[in-house]
Amino acid sequence: MEKVSITNLQPEHYQELLRAMKASYPGWAGSYWERGTIEHLLHIFPEGQYVVLVDGKVVGCALSIIVDYDKYGDEHTYDQITGNATFNTHDPDGDVLYGIEIFIDPAYRGLRLGRRLYDARKDLCEHLNLKAIVFGGRIPNYHNYAEVMSPREYISKVRMKEIHDPVLNFQLSNDFHVKKILRNYMPGDEQSQDHATLLQWDNIYYQRENRHMPPRKTYARLGLVQWQMRPYHDLDELFLQAEYFVDMISAYKCDIAVFPEFFNAPLMAEHNHLREAEAIRLLARHSDAIRERFCELAVRYNVNIVTGSLPEMEGDRLYNAGYFCHRSGQSERYVKIHVTPAETKYWAISGGDNLNIFDTDVGKVGVLICYDSEFPELGRLLAEQGMQILIVPYLTDTQNDYMRVRLCSQARAIENECYVAITGSVGNLPQVENMDLQYSQSAVLTPCDFAFPSNGVKAEATPNTEMVLIADVDMELLSELHHHGSVRNLKDRREDFYEVRLKPSTERNTARNHG
Repeated sequence: MEKVSITNLQPEHYQELLRAMKASYPGWAGSYWERGTIEHLLHIFPEGQYVVLVDGKVVGCALSIIVDYDKYGDEHTYDQITGNATFNTHDPDGDVLYGIEIFIDPAYRGLRLGRRLYDARKDLCEHLNLKAIVFGGRIPNYHNYAEVMSPREYISKVRMKEIHDPVLNFQLSNDFHVKKILRNYMPGDEQSQDHATLLQWDNIYYQRENRHMPPRKTYARLGLVQWQMRPYHDLDELFLQAEYFVDMISAYKCDIAVFPEFFNAPLMAEHNHLREAEAIRLLARHSDAIRERFCELAVRYNVNIVTGSLPEMEGDRLYNAGYFCHRSGQSERYVKIHVTPAETKYWAISGGDNLNIFDTDVGKVGVLICYDSEFPELGRLLAEQGMQILIVPYLTDTQNDYMRVRLCSQARAIENECYVAITGSVGNLPQVENMDLQYSQSAVLTPCDFAFPSNGVKAEATPNTEMVLIADVDMELLSELHHHGSVRNLKDRREDFYEVRLKPSTERNTARNHG
């Protein structure tokens, strides 16, 4: 599985950068960036040069400078804005981030790596409090239509998706708008017929004064899948539905996608002639493949994924476990600690011993599977590690079961000053024993104070309906609550009187052996 990261370009990346450039522009011999030019860019504006690494290898880049845009205006050429590639036009006190290059090795396209580079540029633009990102974009398919339509008509049809242009379509999908059509922007670009689009992305946080005191992005967008239990013939068919939801959540620019507990239970139908404990152990054979597929989707769709939970064998023990699949390609495991009487009776599941916090690109996240949310000690232990978002994938068959999870999760949000996102499955599986009915109303829950909804509910789904619930949560509000809230549950604990702590593994083993 590829490990993906965006980092600043370094001089030692040059040979790999050149290889990726040649793969991206096979017909541009003699026009590739020279080492000296790249080193000069790194000298004058190192923070503006990015590369994307896959398994440590450079597979794409984005290069930029800062310009005082009023000196050039919209009527300029590439040579003018770059000083004939000397970059003497770079002005640290300018107001626009100007893109001078972006490419992805064709062998790595389809993983949305270009979007990550654009997102890095947007973050830099906000961080430096620049007014906008501007660049000239090629329209490489225009030569196929030049005899029958003007550039203006071509761009209009691309916007309406009547014509596909790989470059312009991608730029429009990343929130850039066409300001102007440029003539002779890059003379010799035969595919674009010497035309280019002047594209711009506006920084809505831009402040004309105090430009070096940038606003901070403090929010995360969550996408909760309220999953419909239905028959699936095999893993491929199940993942057609799973990928559909990931694609949708990614399109809404969510940071985290969440699936429910045991969402893959429909695959037990083929083993329904066996005892429940045998059937779920056969279901566990899919778990490694499911984790790998979710890791691939996290990278491809640029969204972190919480896999809900899956049955997982370790030796002769069966656990209820899941994975936080980072959009970088890495994954981290969590496990259900408290097993319900039904899980013990029908499936002989064992409780785990791991309680982890996940340090993600949007904050610190904890995961408690279903019944674990009903034990306040676990939430408190995670809160002591700085948890900002608690995710609770659940599987409940009746409204009574659901309300236990819901109300306990609401309590976890209040007492730990965090957001709690809960999601489960709906529908029924008549051909799977012990999975007959499902009840769910996914929700994002908050503390109860003036900065939050008075009922502590940020958003909630329609009960028992397959859907995706999307909500934004702002971590800055949690900081304000912690320091200035009407009550301060974490600060006001009497740690002189009581404590909550994890036992060392030796103590846990002794207690288990004498249990």
